Amino acid sequence: MTFLVACLVSLFVDPLFYYVPIISGDLCIDMAFNLKIILTIIRSIADVFYVIHIFVRFHTAYVAPSSRVLGRGELVINSSKIALRYLSHGFLIDVIAALPFPQILIWFIIPNIDGWGIMHMKNIIWLLIMIQYLPRIFLIFPLWSHIADAAGVVTQKAWTGAVYNLFLYMVGSHVSGACYYLLSLERIQDCWHSVCNLENSHCPNGFFDCRQVKNPRRSEWFLSTNISNQCNASMSGNSPYQYGIYIGVLQLNIGSAAFMNKYFYCFWWGLKNVSTIGQNLITSIRVGENIFVTIVGIIGLSLFALLIGNMQRYLQSTTKRLEEWKIKRADKEQWMHQRHLPIELRQSVRNYDQYKWLATGGVDEETLIQSFPVDLRRKVKRHLCFDIVRRTPLFDEMDETMLDAICERLKPALCIQGICIVREGDPVKQMLFIIRGHLDSYTGNGQLNLCRIGPGDFCGEELLTWALDPRPRVPYPSSTRTVKATNEVEAFALLAQDLKFVALQFRRLNSKQLRHKFRFYSHQWRTWAAFTIQAAWHRHRKFKEMGEPLEPGMPPPGSFWSVLAESLVASARWTTKQKQSAAGSVSDAASSIEKPEEPDFSDEEWMDN
Repeated sequence: MTFLVACLVSLFVDPLFYYVPIISGDLCIDMAFNLKIILTIIRSIADVFYVIHIFVRFHTAYVAPSSRVLGRGELVINSSKIALRYLSHGFLIDVIAALPFPQILIWFIIPNIDGWGIMHMKNIIWLLIMIQYLPRIFLIFPLWSHIADAAGVVTQKAWTGAVYNLFLYMVGSHVSGACYYLLSLERIQDCWHSVCNLENSHCPNGFFDCRQVKNPRRSEWFLSTNISNQCNASMSGNSPYQYGIYIGVLQLNIGSAAFMNKYFYCFWWGLKNVSTIGQNLITSIRVGENIFVTIVGIIGLSLFALLIGNMQRYLQSTTKRLEEWKIKRADKEQWMHQRHLPIELRQSVRNYDQYKWLATGGVDEETLIQSFPVDLRRKVKRHLCFDIVRRTPLFDEMDETMLDAICERLKPALCIQGICIVREGDPVKQMLFIIRGHLDSYTGNGQLNLCRIGPGDFCGEELLTWALDPRPRVPYPSSTRTVKATNEVEAFALLAQDLKFVALQFRRLNSKQLRHKFRFYSHQWRTWAAFTIQAAWHRHRKFKEMGEPLEPGMPPPGSFWSVLAESLVASARWTTKQKQSAAGSVSDAASSIEKPEEPDFSDEEWMDN
């Protein structure tokens, strides 16, 4: 990836050398000194990466083509074989791409050119840089494919892929604009040479070099020549010399303008004509000019097709999952309409789909996790579930190995507001550990609100007694309450068969302490205990009002146990939301709550079986 970035930077920097020649003064070509220094430094840094790339290629193993029969093939690590293969495949292109042609050209070759050679200086710049530019372009495509083969993708995000293709399109416009500027200077210089030859059969071509400005002979020649008038853009219509597509450079005096002005003008020219495939260009009859326009049109057509195709592909990849979700949602809407579902039921389905999309982003999380190898799947499940399970008091004494095994068996579960997790009397088939949201527990057909279950709590503890029963084919326990979501709920579910494994782990722990914890933290046991005490207190009050002796075992009035009973009753009344105000209705509701079945945590019977 680092070398790919270096290649892209060099693709942008190399055409900037075309802006080094400038028109300085009257009828002379010079070199922009400051621009030469900046470009030389940047280009030298990019060349370092190319040299490193060559060094790395000499030490990079490869897969023998003859061994690619099954699997990944045989990796060749012999240094001599690697070097011979590289020398025969790609070494020459890498060397050409790494040579500092532009630096040598503008610092050593051009300063030593004078006379007639100064007229062809721009051709030398164009030719040498283009010879090196084409191999650098060629290196990008195999490098791009190698990265994709190794990593599966080149860019992790779709927008970076779209930006990459847009950058290539901009580079095409950038190169076209730079070539346009250099060729326009060539056309201006051709006009100077043509008029000079008409005035003098032996035209002093060396006078077009700005290093000759202080030469007295050059000053005398400049005063006597009519080149400035003959090559003026306003007189080009009456002149036998035609500028063609380069007329704008002469009219706006781009050759002697500041760098930023000339660069953005030429870049806009390149972008406009690459985008329009050169349709608005009016050329002269010169062959070279028409070839250049043809190349611009072909590059524009190719890059535009590449840009539109790849941009569409990358941008569609960002919305592919969303479009799939919309299609599924439309299918559900059509199905609900055909089946004449009630409005309230339809809205519940829509709310569930919306919440599932917000929670998962359209990803089937369980299928995704199951596709991982066993060890990686355990690590992912540990990251997702370990803290939730550890906060559950029922599991806090288990070691990490047991908790990891429990986490591996947990599955994500979502629920929206108003949906029942389990109804009273239905078989309990899973145990839920709440991550977000709250649940209300009802009994007596919704007449009595027992408790509220929040993050860190669990429900479905009736299933634990079933899981601890060693007898085979025992039916699932029936729920003694209705559990309903009060808002959107996100939880992890432990299915009945997976809970059998957890039950086996429980038997390895202290059974007495586990029984105490289960009773204390189980909402079912706490509710039964509260209503049992409440019912006993109402019987006590009733006997007291009747003037009858207290039942055996009842505490005398004013004793510690009587005060404790009163506080427990007050607490139970505070937490319940009773619709009936009479004391008799409370007693009836309490009598309908049965004592939960006692789970057997001991391992004696298990070991016997």
